[in-house]
Amino acid sequence: MRSLRAAGWDVVGVARRADRLESLAAETGASAFAADLTQQADVDALAEWLAASGPVHALVTVAGGAHGTDLVEDGRTEDWRWMFEINVMATQRVVAALLPLLREAADVEDRAQAHADLVFLTSTAAQRAYPGGAGYNAAKAGQSMIVDALRLELAGEPIRVVEVAPGMVYTEEFTLNRLRGDQAAAEQVYEGVEQPLLAADVADVIAYALGTPGHVNLDLITMRPVAQSAQHLLTRGPLRVRR
Repeated sequence: MRSLRAAGWDVVGVARRADRLESLAAETGASAFAADLTQQADVDALAEWLAASGPVHALVTVAGGAHGTDLVEDGRTEDWRWMFEINVMATQRVVAALLPLLREAADVEDRAQAHADLVFLTSTAAQRAYPGGAGYNAAKAGQSMIVDALRLELAGEPIRVVEVAPGMVYTEEFTLNRLRGDQAAAEQVYEGVEQPLLAADVADVIAYALGTPGHVNLDLITMRPVAQSAQHLLTRGPLRVRR
């Protein structure tokens, strides 16, 4: 919200926790709509509300969440189902509901303004598997395939489809939730890593992608902290120039 508001966008924030959403909206001047995007009734209500509120020029989906770090043979079906529901099915629901509004916003005479945007926040977990991550790998790869398919399905329409895939991002809740509330284990994930990405870094990249000229499509932006050279190669300790 902050980055897009700073870039001049009118923003509608959508999330489950109404209290936190309202607080952020009050801070940024954005609008707020509380909804659980895993529930079709909530998605339909959001689409109806947006249709009555004005044109929708961009949809930024920040679907995400992981449960557990189990190996495939030890995986919990309920965890895998939850990850698929929140990463894949929620993405499909909201795109299907809002795509007509994006088409309407892009259907204008002024060619400079005749485009709309779909931006998807996925993960480098969609690009490379790792032990203990198969459930999340599968869910994010599924979401990434939605992005690829949409870009082909929307060929010929003035609708940009952008994927932003971050690596290690330090947030208060993602790893803590994944590790079932184990604070000590969550802190160890980031221990010694010099400057992991922050949510604000990712938000700035999303705002940049939306701010490019309408004929420019950034298909895939992979971003990592410098300390993470690849999905499997993470430097712990200070980054130093070799002499």
